[in-house]
Amino acid sequence: MPVPENCAPFQHATESETSRIDFRRWWVLGIFRICLGSLTAIDSSADRLTDPPMDRSTMWLSHEKIQGLPMEGSAWEQIKKHAYSEWGEPDLSNQHHPNNTLVLAGALVALRSGDDELKEKVRQHILAIPETENGGRTLALGRNLCAYVIAAGLIGLDDPEFDAWLWDVRYEDLSGKTLISTHDDRPNNWGTHAGASRIAAAIFLEDIDDLRKSADVFAGWLGDRSRYAQFTYGDLSWQSDPEKPVGINPVDATKEGHDIDGVIPDDQRRGGSFAWPPPETGYPWEALDGVVVQAELLHRQGHDAWNWSDRAVYRSVAFLYRIGWGVAGEDEEWLVHLVNTRYGSTFQVPMPARPGKSFGYTDWTHGVTSPGAGQAEK
Repeated sequence: MPVPENCAPFQHATESETSRIDFRRWWVLGIFRICLGSLTAIDSSADRLTDPPMDRSTMWLSHEKIQGLPMEGSAWEQIKKHAYSEWGEPDLSNQHHPNNTLVLAGALVALRSGDDELKEKVRQHILAIPETENGGRTLALGRNLCAYVIAAGLIGLDDPEFDAWLWDVRYEDLSGKTLISTHDDRPNNWGTHAGASRIAAAIFLEDIDDLRKSADVFAGWLGDRSRYAQFTYGDLSWQSDPEKPVGINPVDATKEGHDIDGVIPDDQRRGGSFAWPPPETGYPWEALDGVVVQAELLHRQGHDAWNWSDRAVYRSVAFLYRIGWGVAGEDEEWLVHLVNTRYGSTFQVPMPARPGKSFGYTDWTHGVTSPGAGQAEK
């Protein structure tokens, strides 16, 4: 299992916190490490988290890498334009609001350029998001929250009230669902977006238990039913094995003589029941928005998530390109740059790439114009 950089425990306690609380935290984490170390010695193939999460500020990128990113080229010009644009007001209940990705752009540009005024603008927008989820659905919360949490980590946000809200919002009932229950239950784009935000929040809050649970849910969705298989599926006609449904069809899966390896069945069904050629729908790409963020966040925590279930993420993108459903002109362009970087693949994708509903700017942070393109940052 790869060892992520900066694997030290979080250091975001305020000066007002007592040494007794700090001692208790370290004592518990020490016991936790000893217990997990014993388990790992028994079964090193389990691929479970064995250390506390890395510092929240590096959950997506190290500051060192950000400082090495180019301040020229089309990807830089786009992210800089978005960072200095009008962002509007945060609204977690609006699943189409671009404020989340604009705030992310602001955080990345502020760190690269050293613009403290822009960094403060990012901070103010993040602190304005609590309670804006009211009246919305978990789809909107899942789409929006992740970028804010990663941006908060990047700028080193340390606000106990925000932390308390972030802890609670994962369990907040929104139209009969919570962020966590959506990830646990929905094997489609609802669940993948929820998973990305859930994992980001778990890392930010150093909630090791929920991070481990989230990893199991994601691994199960990719195809490892031994780790998790409690999803509620819809039409099973796109599943290669309807008796054992999964989030991404396995290697060499076929149906009626057609190659369905890499199909995301519960989003592909949104275009209609199984037929060939596949009825066109954008939902598989929508699901991949959350999928690649989950994979990257878990990768940064030391999990081999990009390779789980025979490189399931790669196979899902490959299927869509294989049937001619590329992303040119769509708001999932950004995710292909990350896929190409992690797998060394060469799926055609525009530069600059449009940010999506939940994330973006990987054409600058991970794409061909950035140092180490095609290599996984450790």
